[in-house]
Amino acid sequence: MKNRVVSVDIFRGITIVLMILVNNPGTWSSVYAPFLHADWHGYTPTDLVFPFFLFIVGISIVYAYHTKEVTGKTYRKIVIRSLKLIGLGLFLGAFTLSFPFFKDFNDIRFPGVLQRIGLVFFFTAILFIKLNWKALVAVCAAILIMYWLWMGFVPINGTAPTFDRAPNNWANFIDLKVLGSHMWKTDYDPEGVLSTLPAIATSLLGVFVGLLLKSAYKKKTQILLLLGVSLLTAGHIWDLFFPINKALWSSSFVLVTAGWATIILAVIYYFSDVKNKKFGGVFKYAGANAITVFFLSSFIAKLFALIKVGNTSVHGWLFKNLYVHQFISLKISSIVYALTVVTFYVLLAYVLYRKKIFIKV
Repeated sequence: MKNRVVSVDIFRGITIVLMILVNNPGTWSSVYAPFLHADWHGYTPTDLVFPFFLFIVGISIVYAYHTKEVTGKTYRKIVIRSLKLIGLGLFLGAFTLSFPFFKDFNDIRFPGVLQRIGLVFFFTAILFIKLNWKALVAVCAAILIMYWLWMGFVPINGTAPTFDRAPNNWANFIDLKVLGSHMWKTDYDPEGVLSTLPAIATSLLGVFVGLLLKSAYKKKTQILLLLGVSLLTAGHIWDLFFPINKALWSSSFVLVTAGWATIILAVIYYFSDVKNKKFGGVFKYAGANAITVFFLSSFIAKLFALIKVGNTSVHGWLFKNLYVHQFISLKISSIVYALTVVTFYVLLAYVLYRKKIFIKV
């Protein structure tokens, strides 16, 4: 804990809190627009949350492996941690209350948030250990440029490719061929196979920020702000040629989300690490056990949806009986429910932090 950067823990905690918030509305039929994903192209605040976490994974990799001697044990730990994350994600996707407590194989979704975190962590950690920063910059740039060229210019069975949601979209095409029925939607998956490549670039951009934070440079806040604005500007320019799109994890999406992440981190870093202002403790608690809190929130939410109470679920019963009232709108009821869920997990994170329980996945 001594070598942790306070701003990174706070930023990680904010990200986890937002992930829980947007995943747990009272009802999906009444959600404020900023808490929903963009329909396809474009982005909302909600679309920033997951890439923020992968960006932080890159920063954390720098602090975990920058000064350590790399041995066979190091690689084993990386593999084991990746498999744990993938395994937890598959468990969430496969679990059901009907014996033997797993869905029929054909109904299991293979990709997912934790699976992508596991894969991105694995490849980013290996690349960081094996390559210097200049080579990492080259790899990151190559991924983003090659992904754009592949998605936008390589024909599919003689048909011109598209960035739209269609059979001649390379990401959708490969997901359908490789994953078949094991996807979130029948025609694509937002955590699919091909889009995992640019997700690695998101984490590599976090690596560069981590290297900056560990460096001896004096004006880190200014450099972070300049880098963030540059990434954001470049991403919006690229949007003209390769639309910002979370489902495809487009190259422009990588730059824009990394830009926002860097700007926000710069602000938090200035107040917490430069000015030593005491704030954001509630988020620091959540950030210290981020994966544990996220997994529990996802698993319990699934239980609440599966367990029946009369002709509805535990989730439905709680929302209808405790949060829905004639004198407030359904959208307000829905967001209040989500805030209640967030409060519970922040309190849980606080208890774990105070008891010095830090669960590593």
